[in-house]
Amino acid sequence: MAGHGTEEHPHGADRLCEAGDRVYSRAVRRGRVSRRDAEPVPCLLELALLHPDPDDMDWLVPTAPQEVITRLLRGMYDEVSESHRRVGSVVAAFERYAGLGREVRVPSAAAEGTAIRVLDGLPRIQAAMDEATEACRTEVLTVQPGGIRREHELSEGLHRALALRGRGVRMRDLYTHVARHGQGLLTYLELMGDAVEARTLDEVIDRLILFDRTVAFIPANTDRTMALELRHPALVEYLFTVFERLWRLAIPLTAPLPDTGIEGISHREQSIAALLAEGHQDAVIAERLGISVRTCRAHIARLSETLGAASRTQLGVRIAQAGLDGPPRTAALPAVPGPGRPFPTGR
Repeated sequence: MAGHGTEEHPHGADRLCEAGDRVYSRAVRRGRVSRRDAEPVPCLLELALLHPDPDDMDWLVPTAPQEVITRLLRGMYDEVSESHRRVGSVVAAFERYAGLGREVRVPSAAAEGTAIRVLDGLPRIQAAMDEATEACRTEVLTVQPGGIRREHELSEGLHRALALRGRGVRMRDLYTHVARHGQGLLTYLELMGDAVEARTLDEVIDRLILFDRTVAFIPANTDRTMALELRHPALVEYLFTVFERLWRLAIPLTAPLPDTGIEGISHREQSIAALLAEGHQDAVIAERLGISVRTCRAHIARLSETLGAASRTQLGVRIAQAGLDGPPRTAALPAVPGPGRPFPTGR
């Protein structure tokens, strides 16, 4: 809303403006507040005192006062050496939020905010990922869809990967087969040593990052500018099970892709043939395999030439005749002593 930018709300959660304090208090009492009512106080969203309701994006739910208190005290501890003058205001804020927590029972919608939290904007996502990385002690699992990862994409999360490696955290990553051909990948493999084990599949699910089987992050929109932070034990366990089943089907990065057994047809072209047989369009096939539409069509042209098909209809028939209308055959996984080749993801 015009006229209500951050310049008009130069404060933190420890000293809310009058309008912000009024809207936040109402949100705590009622369990949520509409986006329209919160438009005059963008400071509440910027300070993560309000966040989108996962069930209805037209509404905002408040962060529990107890969580605000914890956040304030943590910030005070970090800044105490240079922020003595703020101690009094933080204590006052502590008393204000604690009073709200005693007087009002937090509604279920707000309580669920700790189990399913909407992270709106890349800075909020990065901050949550950094926090989860800092708390992680055992294992990180990731699924990274798409094709070849550019070096700048990989370097974005390098600081998190290095921090995890320094604590001896085990990391396992799933990628599409196309990712094997990226130079950025090879560079990171050498950098990370044996800290990460990576495997690849023809296609994977959408992006997933899971820390210690405790918290998971998944996209909340198509352009990935929003994410869901999931801490509900049942949801996290379900995502862990999905990862483990994909992991068993995947091929270690150190192992070559299995031969198709058909002269002139690569493993990727066999995957394309199976998806064509299912009736998918070129753009859908390209997205699922992590390649460009142009590359996909070049493979289809080679398939047609190899199988002697003069049209798409004839190609479908030839694919079925050649037995390419099923999923590619996966060779038995070789024994891998210890972690395989690593791959640091954009954590």
